[in-house]
Amino acid sequence: MSTVFETIHNHHERAVFDAVQAAAPRFAHLSDPHIQADVACVALNRLPPRYIRHDVDFSFYLTERERNENELAISEAVDFAYQFVQAKVAMRARR
Repeated sequence: MSTVFETIHNHHERAVFDAVQAAAPRFAHLSDPHIQADVACVALNRLPPRYIRHDVDFSFYLTERERNENELAISEAVDFAYQFVQAKVAMRARR
């Protein structure tokens, strides 16, 4: 397969990874990197995919309103994901 396909990625990935790390201090008991990766997966699955080749291309076409809505959606998805994973971890601990 051509390496050109390696440039394709979901625009939300980097922003979600950054948001997961930024929120991590509020969820210190979920500091395991594998758990944080699960949080990122849950958050990404709550957001519409936005596949791009170059980050600058996508950002260029967003209005300020769309950019703000994107940031809010990412924040809400990460908060939900931490709560979701936290509940799953707690359920496993009860077994």
